[in-house]
Amino acid sequence: MTRNRVHARRAALGMAVCVSALLAQVVAPSPDLAQAFQPSTKAAVVQYLQSITGTGIVSGQHNKEPASAPGQYTQQVKDITGQYPGLWGGDLFFTAPDAANRQLVVDQAKREWANGSLVTLAWHACSPTGPSTCNFEGGVKTSISDAQYLQIVTGGTALNATWRQRMAEVVPYLRQLKDDGVPVLFRPFHEMNETWNWWGGRPGVNGSSKIYQQMKDYFDSQGLTNLIWVWNVQDNPQGGWSNYYPGNSYVDVASLDVWYKNYPSSSDYQQMQSIAGSKPIAVAEMGKVPDSALLESQTRWSYFMIWSEQLRGNNTNAEIQSTYFHPRVLNQGELTLP
Repeated sequence: MTRNRVHARRAALGMAVCVSALLAQVVAPSPDLAQAFQPSTKAAVVQYLQSITGTGIVSGQHNKEPASAPGQYTQQVKDITGQYPGLWGGDLFFTAPDAANRQLVVDQAKREWANGSLVTLAWHACSPTGPSTCNFEGGVKTSISDAQYLQIVTGGTALNATWRQRMAEVVPYLRQLKDDGVPVLFRPFHEMNETWNWWGGRPGVNGSSKIYQQMKDYFDSQGLTNLIWVWNVQDNPQGGWSNYYPGNSYVDVASLDVWYKNYPSSSDYQQMQSIAGSKPIAVAEMGKVPDSALLESQTRWSYFMIWSEQLRGNNTNAEIQSTYFHPRVLNQGELTLP
């Protein structure tokens, strides 16, 4: 972090009372200072996240449905702060209209990468017990029996065949990103310690981590070497998150979604570190932008991502600006890959 950059951010923060349009003119980075990304590798991104651990944290913004507007919430960050996030978040989605527009999501991911932001994708997949596209309620957010889940993760069953076909449907989109040299922080089966989704709430070796392992094995067999595998749990106070961990060989980044409270507690932070070991850790979903107390006390988080409508729905412009202008926070144009 250069002294000039720190002074510039502090000056910008002092102007938070100005209208956002004027603020954007003051703090927007000059085009010649922006660090665009060339085609790269999974290893380069993981190495970068490891290199900033303890010194910096990448700002992130999720963009939920519709897939036809895959940058709408990222643009809100720009409107408020004059800067784009250092991490763009998207989804492979679940409804028929959004699944039909997955190409727009892929195109946005390529664009964000070329502009100098990391890329992360989640997938709210529909249960194999139903059709390949679905509504959130009753499709993604649904319950299946233990017997059905066992069939999904057991080769040779009808449900396993259905699930493998469903995974095959998204391979061409992920392969486009691989072919263009775009590494993806891929976060499937998120919040696997929760029961709101069909894959979650099953601890142990044959539980929720099993389907995650099988997906990685399948995508590896498809040559998707650009995927950075992000394991994820929610900050459920019951703890025991390690009971859902699929093993070091299946995880590149360990991440936490923070919804039971505004910020991860010190015990949450310690629990994630104990599971991850030397791997990068991240806050993959949160509703409140990190404040200076969090940024300066829990320094091993490598990135955070604000959930879509929560950006404006749960934060003031001044809070968002304060986070984006903090000296430890890295925005688009401020990331340098090895």
